[in-house]
Amino acid sequence: MKKIAAYILPLALLAVSCAKQPQVSQQTTETETTAPATTAPAPYDANEAFGPGKVVELKQPESNKVIIKLMFKNGSMSDPKGKEGLTYTTAQMITESGTKDMTISQIKDKIYPWAADYYNNVDKEVTVFTFAVHKDFLNDFYPILRGLLLNPAFAEEDFKRVKSNQQNFVDQVIRASSDEEYSKKALEDLLFRGTNYQHVVEGTSASVPNITLEDVKNHWRNYFTQNNVLIGIAGNYSDDFLNKLKADVAQMSDVKPNLPKAGEPNKPNGLQVEIIKKDDALGSAIFTGTPMPVTRSADDFAALMVANSFLGEHRKSYGKLYDKIRTTRSMNYGDYSYIEWYDQGGSFQLPNPGVPRSSNYFALWIRPVQIAEGLKKQYSELSDINVGHAQFALRLAIREVDNLIKNGMTQEEFELTRKFLRSYIKLYIQTQEKQLGFLMDSRFYGRKDYIQELDSLLANLTVEEVNNAVKKYWQTENMFITIVTDDSEAEPLKQALLNNTPSPMSYSNLVKEGLPKEVLAEDDVIANYKLNVKDVKIIDSKDTFK
Repeated sequence: MKKIAAYILPLALLAVSCAKQPQVSQQTTETETTAPATTAPAPYDANEAFGPGKVVELKQPESNKVIIKLMFKNGSMSDPKGKEGLTYTTAQMITESGTKDMTISQIKDKIYPWAADYYNNVDKEVTVFTFAVHKDFLNDFYPILRGLLLNPAFAEEDFKRVKSNQQNFVDQVIRASSDEEYSKKALEDLLFRGTNYQHVVEGTSASVPNITLEDVKNHWRNYFTQNNVLIGIAGNYSDDFLNKLKADVAQMSDVKPNLPKAGEPNKPNGLQVEIIKKDDALGSAIFTGTPMPVTRSADDFAALMVANSFLGEHRKSYGKLYDKIRTTRSMNYGDYSYIEWYDQGGSFQLPNPGVPRSSNYFALWIRPVQIAEGLKKQYSELSDINVGHAQFALRLAIREVDNLIKNGMTQEEFELTRKFLRSYIKLYIQTQEKQLGFLMDSRFYGRKDYIQELDSLLANLTVEEVNNAVKKYWQTENMFITIVTDDSEAEPLKQALLNNTPSPMSYSNLVKEGLPKEVLAEDDVIANYKLNVKDVKIIDSKDTFK
């Protein structure tokens, strides 16, 4: 989002309250071994969660809704080489085409009065179809759901529309709509380059034209089957209905998919930077990442959640990064830390379920900071600067991580952050859909109820365990960095990074006069903080995601 023209903008604080959760009955109808509340199996096999008879139940007799989810162990990493995006196209054709008996328009007209809805979400390792309907219309809605699964239309006209939208996304939208999201996806392209995790789920400019309708039909038959599905159901439903659902899912293809192993992140040598230059970018959007071999399956993840929250929870205004970069220095709209993929971060304040991954990394998001061209136009006193705020912001953020690694959290910081986090994670599951989604994700990671187990893990943590986990899993010497910026900024920023040029903070006189002396003193230290930059490349925006 290009919202950085204004230099100082107010941002409301998020008030976090924890509402009492409704009493629900959680059942698992498949036979599987699950870990105790505070222990995850190591290693775990995500495939064990999927297959015939695998069901996650969340019975809520007082609810007036029914939520059905079908999670397939099949994501974009299963796309054939040269046809990247096929899994996405296939999922779109299920939800955007119709059935043998009804067109997509007829379906939408019919379910509208019922306030029913259905949609899909494709990620690297799983694809999830979600269906929601009022309990009074469940029996009317179910034949449509059944038809989509067993008799999808795969209409040529719908295929052309779906693929046209997909092509437009990889050719135009991804580069033009949000530099923040652009830098995030560019980081994954760099972090997983050469693996089946590299491409965005929608595919590439070159691959989408290669996808045919016959490819879609074959992919549905071979990779969306009864052998790699986990059924989830929540709300007010009967046992008879669940049995009918299970019986119909059992009629899906009986092919056993040949699923690839998830691509592992590359290991950076020093700080490896890719600067993506584009016309008329108003700022520099920065995303950094480095491999981290820990997921929700491991108990250490809870310790890292505390450290991550202390640094900067997504879209929250209390973290160290936000305080130093946004609040104190008014450089941008926010700065955050991540220890797993955050789906659709530009749209959602809270994490979404349905995107579990076995390949993981630690990342920092620095929302767009101003470029030299913009600063010089706004402030005559900055007319002689060559580089905007990107180098300083990057130094500041990495230095904060480095300080946390070296010095750790204090007992007071730990207690305050842990207390917040134990309340905050309950907000993840405010709706039936989110409750069911996180339960299903739990199975992927070899757990039974991630949110409940996480609370237990947090309750028993010590500050020493958090600080030890940070030292064990985080480092700042070797990272991948992507920066989306204006073409006027690209070359000066490259040279400044390569040469570790001092980067004094460029304030307007008005802002500088209002800053405490200790902030200005810290600025001098940050300006000369050495980054282990080994390589910087400039890439033209038109050449990304090809």
